[in-house]
Amino acid sequence: MARRRLLIIEATLPLLLLLQHGTTVSTSKIAQAAGIAEGTVFRAFKDKDELIGACVLAALRPDVPIAATGSIVGLVAAQRIYGRETTGFIDQAVAQDVVNLAVVAPLIVVLGIRARRGSVRAYTCWLGCLAFTAYSYAIYAFSIHFGSLFLAWLAVLGLSFYALLGSLTTVDTAVVARWFGNRAMPVTGWTLIIAAAAFGLLWLSGIVPDLLAGRASASAAALNLPTNPVHVLDLALFLPAVLASGTLLLRRQPLGYVTAPGVLTFLILTCLPVLVTPLMSLANGRDPAWGALAPLALVSVATTGILYRTLRRPGSE
Repeated sequence: MARRRLLIIEATLPLLLLLQHGTTVSTSKIAQAAGIAEGTVFRAFKDKDELIGACVLAALRPDVPIAATGSIVGLVAAQRIYGRETTGFIDQAVAQDVVNLAVVAPLIVVLGIRARRGSVRAYTCWLGCLAFTAYSYAIYAFSIHFGSLFLAWLAVLGLSFYALLGSLTTVDTAVVARWFGNRAMPVTGWTLIIAAAAFGLLWLSGIVPDLLAGRASASAAALNLPTNPVHVLDLALFLPAVLASGTLLLRRQPLGYVTAPGVLTFLILTCLPVLVTPLMSLANGRDPAWGALAPLALVSVATTGILYRTLRRPGSE
């Protein structure tokens, strides 16, 4: 019954979004869109009002408004929220808020709507946005001093993580792989593997010397933290996932087709706060660090190009 309800909701949502239908859409039209008999609609839902209510609940993602509100508060009251952090960390946090509010939150909404309409491209990229949101708010929760936004950060972290987990465990990977034509994608696969290896070696090049010298982490000390949360999340979770996604894609495994566009989306989004941070430093009257701007911009543009190529359907080239 739960599976049938979900099928009907997924068929109804696009009809509710269309101006020519809206809430006046008939149950016969809904049944036709779902590929079922009209009577089946009423076996799953008491009436059309209950169905529309279920669709509204499915469409509302509480993590988006919570995240957007948190970012607005962080931007408006940056000193109050981040005042106990180092100046470098404040600039990074404000840059993250700008990206969350101006890019990530709108993307989650737009891609979510398009995914509900059956877009595989939107769905796979939407997974990357969810992963990036969970990643970002894990850093907020573990790195920033306890304060008024702490529970909001935990809510966004939990909601985005379980939305990602639920989406990955319920998606029909074979359908996604067929949409991509089960085609070979060596450029995308090797890009992911090389990116995982490159970032892993980059982080280890800072960690290992500190360990051998018996001193505290230099990157963490610069942020007045005991450990660098980016190193923790990347080396323990994200980079192994990137490596696995690239390997699965090279082997033409269905899960590789599902995850690769999302991982590329994640990588692009990860570059954006770093690119915005020097501008935040400049706006706050501090000397910006421009050194990483050019290489990261190049990585971002190149990754966007690879994502575009990855999402092209067979025969469209």
